Amino acid sequence: MLNQQRRIAVTGGAGFIGSHLIDSLISEGHHVLCIDEFNDYYDPQIKWANIAAHKDIPRFTLTQSDIRNRNQMRQLFNQHHPEIVIHLAARAGVRPSLKDPFLYHEVNITGTLNLLD
Repeated sequence: MLNQQRRIAVTGGAGFIGSHLIDSLISEGHHVLCIDEFNDYYDPQIKWANIAAHKDIPRFTLTQSDIRNRNQMRQLFNQHHPEIVIHLAARAGVRPSLKDPFLYHEVNITGTLNLLD
């Protein structure tokens, strides 16, 4: 994927797509910061299992963090200095979004803006 080792942050990294992406990035030798909230849209134990294989790899860092927390995102980025950010975090589910549209806006829009800041 990339020709040299990079410091890469992956938001939503414990989900299905994110965890498989991290599998590839780790196998290519990159340093990966996995940012995931572990919300309960589906069983968080599945997400923990998705990333369990990487927990002892020195090039892998996991943080259970919410992208809506602007200060926490700044601290993580200042500490880890990612060169690349792959943003996969989102509040999923169409039907639940109709019941709580403000939550979905906060996570999907405000959270994205926090990463861009």
